Amino acid sequence: MNLKSQLEARRINLFSVRRVFKLFRMSAFLRVLAFIINAVAYIVNEITNLIIPRRAPIYPPIENPLLLKSVNELLTDLKGRKITSYEIVTTYIARIKEVNARLNAVIENRYMEAIKEARHADNLISQAKDEFQLLMLFSRYPLLGIPFTVKEACGVKGLSYSVGSVARKDEKSPENGDAVEQMRAAGAIPLLVSANPEFCLAFDGETIVYGKCLNPYDMRRSSGGSSSGEGTLNGAGASTFGLASDISGSIRLPSLFCGVFGHKPTGGLISVKGHYPYSTKEEDFPYYLQMGPITRFAKDLPLLLQVMAGENAKKLKLTEEIDFQKLKIYYSYSMGNFLHVPVDFEIKLAITRAVKCFEKGGIATEELHLKEFQNAIEICLSSLASIKGLPSIVTQSVENKPNKLQIIQKIAQSLFGLVPYTTMPLFVELMILVNAFIPTKESARWKEEVKQLRTKLGNLLGTNGVLILPTYHKTANFFNGCSFLNISGTIFMLLFNVLGFPATHVPMGLDRRGLPVGFQVVAAPYMDKLCLQVAAEMEAAFGGWVQPQK
Repeated sequence: MNLKSQLEARRINLFSVRRVFKLFRMSAFLRVLAFIINAVAYIVNEITNLIIPRRAPIYPPIENPLLLKSVNELLTDLKGRKITSYEIVTTYIARIKEVNARLNAVIENRYMEAIKEARHADNLISQAKDEFQLLMLFSRYPLLGIPFTVKEACGVKGLSYSVGSVARKDEKSPENGDAVEQMRAAGAIPLLVSANPEFCLAFDGETIVYGKCLNPYDMRRSSGGSSSGEGTLNGAGASTFGLASDISGSIRLPSLFCGVFGHKPTGGLISVKGHYPYSTKEEDFPYYLQMGPITRFAKDLPLLLQVMAGENAKKLKLTEEIDFQKLKIYYSYSMGNFLHVPVDFEIKLAITRAVKCFEKGGIATEELHLKEFQNAIEICLSSLASIKGLPSIVTQSVENKPNKLQIIQKIAQSLFGLVPYTTMPLFVELMILVNAFIPTKESARWKEEVKQLRTKLGNLLGTNGVLILPTYHKTANFFNGCSFLNISGTIFMLLFNVLGFPATHVPMGLDRRGLPVGFQVVAAPYMDKLCLQVAAEMEAAFGGWVQPQK
């Protein structure tokens, strides 16, 4: 090698060393920051659990047996003409009214229109002269006469579309979102739109416009976010099912906190047109953000997903049977490093109980340790921060956005209630603005790691494997900053939005404080049915949703 070649090789090596060192410094900064926040969170979690007593539900328990029936059971009764859609709709409206007075989950309702639509559904059913006509009617309208509730951000024509923003408080949705339209085309009847945080960018259902959406199991705690109202209504037995959205756990976190099932479908499966906010500049946005169902009954999930997916449902092959003896259960209790607040013992216990249940059935299980999970913070933050084209909370504009200093000033003012914005969404906007403190040149490296992890985990799970792991590291947070302190726990959920893998939250009963515990089940893309089948098996074995206890 001549002198020129040697110098060039040394220059390349030096450049590589500097690049690695720079990456290490940035990763170290993020990890030290995460460690400090998590250490504070752990202390705060322990203290608050000790000194703040549980505020048990003070709304009436469920007494009408109609409220304890799954969607499939209600459809069977409708087909058998044992009940009417009018009875179902009015029963649920009454239940919503009696719980919402305490829980504050409803933004705006359409009860009168829903009752009219229920009577129309009953007329269609009554006009069917025989079993064949009835079968054809429900084949065309598979959810005929079934009421449901909708997260405000998903868009119901004519109803509130403020998405928790003071500046948008008088906005009405001009049209139904695509997923809502799919439900309507199937004969389902929307009753209302429910609470979500400002621009869906927080993990609590608390806004300046509408106040706090409370947890049905402990009214001092959050119902999660951003599908806060849907978690609350379903947990309290006030909805047959809810239509929600999830970009970093917004279906699964409320499902955990409120003790119900929630499914985040395969990335890109369901149209998110009509959702607010929406990015027209980020091609991966419809991949990260997905619409999905929240429900008390796992057995309803396949039907609801099939309707929501429309033409794309054929990709899921939901009607094909699963050979359970060929199923492979992988499981994990953490992301494999010290950068997360420790997972609650009772959540770990729920995972262990599920694994032992499968082992007793002769199904293979294996604890999974993927070294790539240790980089989950950088992978997730770099992907989330890369989303462009979202409107600013401050200016309500995509093009005219405040600078970093202005956002920091608004964050400081929001802590003292001096501006009409909530703090967490402003913080998320700042994180996107500064690219989550990750140099733009390094984002490409993490994007490449996403591709590698997607391939590796996809090949591992294949067409017969699922991964069971925590949805979040703890049960429902208290309000007043606890969700921000525990923000790193959302990496468990956000990772699978970034990867595009389907994930279902599965409730596994209540802990010693009467709060719901559970875990999520993840499968390879388009293998949603594996998640749903495991959820159904767990519901059969352990009972699923448990009504809030006094």
